[in-house]
Amino acid sequence: MTITVRFAPSPTGYIHIGNTRIALFNWLFAHKNNGQFILRFDDTDTVRSKTEYAEATIADLDWLGIKPVRVEYQSKRIPIYDAAAEKLKAAGLLYPCYETAEELERKRKLRLARRLPPIYGRDALKLTPADRQKLEAEGRRPHWRFLLPNFKDDPFSVARTEVHWNDLVRDRETVDLASLSDPVLVREDGTYLYTFTSVVDDIDMDISHIIRGNDHITNSGVQISIIEALGAKVPELGHINLLTTASGEGISKRTGALSIGSLRRDGYEPMAVASLAVLIGTSENVTAVPDMATLADIFDPAATSKSASKFDPAELDALNRALIHAMPYAQAKDRLVALGIEGNRAEEFWLAVRGNLSRISDVISWWTIIKDGPATEEQLAEEDREFVRTAFDLLPPEPWNRETWKLWTDAVKAQSGRKGKPLFMPLRIALTGLSSGPELADLLPLLGREGTLARRP
Repeated sequence: MTITVRFAPSPTGYIHIGNTRIALFNWLFAHKNNGQFILRFDDTDTVRSKTEYAEATIADLDWLGIKPVRVEYQSKRIPIYDAAAEKLKAAGLLYPCYETAEELERKRKLRLARRLPPIYGRDALKLTPADRQKLEAEGRRPHWRFLLPNFKDDPFSVARTEVHWNDLVRDRETVDLASLSDPVLVREDGTYLYTFTSVVDDIDMDISHIIRGNDHITNSGVQISIIEALGAKVPELGHINLLTTASGEGISKRTGALSIGSLRRDGYEPMAVASLAVLIGTSENVTAVPDMATLADIFDPAATSKSASKFDPAELDALNRALIHAMPYAQAKDRLVALGIEGNRAEEFWLAVRGNLSRISDVISWWTIIKDGPATEEQLAEEDREFVRTAFDLLPPEPWNRETWKLWTDAVKAQSGRKGKPLFMPLRIALTGLSSGPELADLLPLLGREGTLARRP
C-alpha cells in the first residue's frame, strides 16, 4: 500500500502556523514512509473562497519545502459528490429535512427543557411523500441529513453506538453516535458540506492516513460511518493537538495573526518555522533542525501531547538565530548576492558576522560598516579620543590575518597601560560605531590597514 496523505485547507484566508503544523505533520509522515502528499482545497464556499488565498497557500508551503504530488480543488469535483449523494439516497441513508433554522432552535430548546440531549429528533423521517410535496409547494427546499447507524430497528429508538479507532496520536479513541445529531451533508441550495466532500475525496483519492487537528475527533466518528455506508475502507486516523497564541487564544485565518506570509516577510527562516511548528507540544526537544529530511527522521506523531500548545514568537526568534549562526556560506550565498554582498571576501565577511544576526537582512548593516565606515549609534567619550588616536599609530604592517588584532592590542596595552573593557571598547566604537558586534579579530582583516586608518578619530 502506498501511504497517501492530504492537507485540505479552505482558501478563505492566508494559512497560519496552526494550519501549517497540520500540513507539516502530513508531509513529514509521507516523506518518512515514502508516500505522497496531496494538497486539496476545500473551496466549495463560493462566497469566501478566493484564488489569491489558494495561490498564497501553495507559495507558503513551497517556501517551507512542502511540494504536493498534485493539487486538487473540490469545486471541480461536484459530479463525484453528486454520485455519492445519490448512492446514499438510494440506500435510504440520506433523507430530506424541511425545518428552518428557527424551527430547529425551538425543537432544541424543547428537548433541553425535557432533559433530553439537544440532538435532532429525526422528525423529517415521519413525513409522507404528500407532506414533502406540500412543503415544497410552499417554497421550502430540503437540506439532507445522513442517517447515523445508532439504532437497531427503529430510528426513533436511539441506542449507544460506539465507533472506535486506534489513533496515530491519541491511541484508542471512541465516539458515541447516540450523542450526535444526524449531520447535514447537503444544504438547501444543493451545495455540499465539508463532512461529506472530505469523505468522498478521501475515498476517491485512496487516502490511507488522515492527520488533522483534535477538534475533528467527534467529526471522525461521523465520517467513519459515512465511509462505511459508501462501502469503502476507513483510513488510519491521527488527531494532533492545536496551537494557540502565546496568550492562549486560538489562531484564526480571519485575523491574519501568525500567518506564514507574515513570518516570511518578517525574515524568519523556513526551518525555524517548521522546527517550532512540528516539535512544540511533543516529547522532542524544540531545537533548530537544519533541513526537512532531518526533521522527518526525528518526527513521530505518537510523541505529540494531547493538550494544546502555545506558539511563542520568542522561541521562534531563538531558533532563527541558531540557524543563521550555523549557516554555511554556500547556503547563504545567493541571498547575500541578492542583497548586494559579493566578491572575493564575501565568504570571509559572512563567517565573521553571521553570529551576530537575527535575520539574514541584518547583514546589510555590517556590510555597510565594513565598506563605508562606522555607524553613528555610539560616540567615543572625550577621554578616549586621544587614547584611540595613539592606538592607531601602533597598527602593525600588512598583511593582516586573524592574529593581527592580538598583535595590535598587545602593543596598545603595553604603551597605554589599559586592559580589558577600557582598552577594547573604545577601539570597537572607533572601528564600528557600535559597542557590541562580531569578533574584531575577524573584522580587522576585512577592513585592512588603509580602511582602519580611515576610521581614526
